[in-house]
Amino acid sequence: MLLALLWLWLPHAALGATLDAATARAGTDVLLLGAATAERTPQRACTAEVLARHQQILHVPAPAGGWSGEPQAVDVFGVLAGEVRISHGDRQICGSMHDARTRDSRFRAGVGMVVVPKAGDHEPIVVSWAAPIKPRWIPTVQLGGPSPVQQDDTARLLVRAACVAVVIALALSALMGYVTTKDRSFLLYVAICLLFVLWQAVLGGLSGYPEPWLPVHNRASWWLVSLSAFTEAVLLPVLWRLCGGDRRWPRSRPVQHVLLWGMFGIGLVVPWLHFAVLPWLAAGLEHLFVLGCVVCLAAGGWGVLQRDRYALAGLSALVPWWGMIIADALHAQWLVAYRIETLQLSATWFLMMSAYALNLRLGRLRRQRDEMRQLADTDALTGLPNRRAGLRLLAEYLDRARQEDQPLAIGFLDIDLFKDINDQFGHEVGDQVLVAVARNLRDSVRNREDVIRMGGEEFLVLLPGANRATALARLESVRRQVQAVTAILAVPGLEVSASIGLAVLRGDGDDLASLLRRADHAMYCAKRAGRNQVYDAEQAMAAGDRQPA
Repeated sequence: MLLALLWLWLPHAALGATLDAATARAGTDVLLLGAATAERTPQRACTAEVLARHQQILHVPAPAGGWSGEPQAVDVFGVLAGEVRISHGDRQICGSMHDARTRDSRFRAGVGMVVVPKAGDHEPIVVSWAAPIKPRWIPTVQLGGPSPVQQDDTARLLVRAACVAVVIALALSALMGYVTTKDRSFLLYVAICLLFVLWQAVLGGLSGYPEPWLPVHNRASWWLVSLSAFTEAVLLPVLWRLCGGDRRWPRSRPVQHVLLWGMFGIGLVVPWLHFAVLPWLAAGLEHLFVLGCVVCLAAGGWGVLQRDRYALAGLSALVPWWGMIIADALHAQWLVAYRIETLQLSATWFLMMSAYALNLRLGRLRRQRDEMRQLADTDALTGLPNRRAGLRLLAEYLDRARQEDQPLAIGFLDIDLFKDINDQFGHEVGDQVLVAVARNLRDSVRNREDVIRMGGEEFLVLLPGANRATALARLESVRRQVQAVTAILAVPGLEVSASIGLAVLRGDGDDLASLLRRADHAMYCAKRAGRNQVYDAEQAMAAGDRQPA
C-alpha cells in the first residue's frame, strides 16, 4: 500500500513545475507530460548488407494516368525474417518486424511508409525483402489511402496482442487452479501457455514492440523454426489426449514421449544449423503437423462414435487447424493475407479448449473427492452420517451454541433388545429394522444430517436451538416414530422400540465428551426403567443415578 501511494505521488512531484508553467501559459487546468526532444527518428538505414539479402522485389506501378498526387500508404505484412525495404524516388526505409524502433510509428503490425508522389508521376513504389523460409509464406503488400491502411494495420495488431493477452490470462487462471488443487497438470499447462506466448510474440512481431525484449535481431528464422518445433512437440500430444487417443490406446504413450523429446531436441539444435537447412526443416515440421492432425481427427471421430463426450473438446480444438490445412491446400487468398493472425487465433483456440478439458479434469477430481468424502462419512447400510461425521457436526453445533449463547440438546437412542431381534428373526430382518428406523428418524427432524448412526443399533439425534422442554417433546415424537416401524415392517411377532437419553448443554464449561456421557448414561437409565421411553440426564441425576466416569 505504501509503495502504491509513493508511486502515485512521484509523478505529481516530478511534474509539478511543468503543470504550473503550462497552467500559467494556457490559462486553464491542464497536465502536460514529456518535453521537447532533439532525438532523431530511429529508422534504420538500408545498408548494402541488408539489400544483398533481398531476393524478392516488387514494383508497385503507378495508375495508367500517373499518381494522383495524394498520399499513398504502403504496408507490408507477413515478412517473418529479415528487413523490408520500401522506397520511392530518393526516399526509402528499411524496417524489421522484430524492432519497432526501425519502423514508421503509424504502422505496428507491418512495415509501412506513406509517400506523396507528384501528380502525373509514373515512378513505381519498390518493395523488397528476403526470400521466405516456406514457399507459400509470401508477404502481403497493401496499398491505399493512409487512413484505411493504418486502420487495417491497427486491427491486425489488436488481434495479435489480444491473442497473447488471452493466453497470459489462461496461464494465470491455471496457476490459480494449481494453488487450489496442487495438481501438476495445471503447472504443465502454464508452461505450455508461456511457450505459446513466446512463439506468438516472434510470429507476430510483438517480440520487438515497443522495444525488443527478445534477442531475435537477424535470427528471426532460427527463432521461428525452433519455437515451432517446441510448440508442435506439445501441441500434437495434447491434441491426441484431447481427442481421447491416450484413453483408448494407452500403449501410445511411449510414442508420445519419443515425439515430445525428439521435437524438443530438434528445437534445441536449430540455432546451430545453417540457414539452407531451415526451409527443409520447416517443411518437415509442417508435414508432420498435418499427419498428426489426421491421426488426431481419426481418434476423435472414433471417440465420438464410442460416445466419449470428452473427445468433442479435441475435435473442437482441431477445427481451426483443419480450416487452415484445407485453405492452404486450396491456395486461399485470405489465408495468405492473414496467415499470422489465423495461426495465432488457432493456437489461442487450442489453448482455450485445453483449458476447458483441464477444467473438466478439475471437476472430475472434485467429484471424486466429494464421493470419497461422502463414502468416508456415510454409513453404508442406512445412508446416515457415521460416527466420525456426526461428532464433527456436533462439535460445530457446540461451538456455535457457545458463540451465539443458544441452547443445544442431543438424544442418544438405542433400539431395545436388538440382539434378540437378530437371534429370533435373523440378521436380514435386523438390517430392515435399522434401515426403517433410520428412515423414520430422518423424517422426524428438520435437517436430515442431524441423525447419526453411532454404530450397531445406536443412533444420535442432534437438536440445535432446542431447550430442555422442546427437546423432550421432539424426542418423544422420535420415540413414537421408532415404534411405528413395527407396523411398517409387519413381521409377525416383531416389536420395535427404542430407549432415548436426553442431555442439554450446560453453561459451566461443558464439553462434547461430557455431553455425550450424560446422554449415554440417561439412555441406560431409560433401559433400566423399562425401555421404550425418553429419559433426561438431569432426571437421572435427581433420581440419584450416578453417572459413570
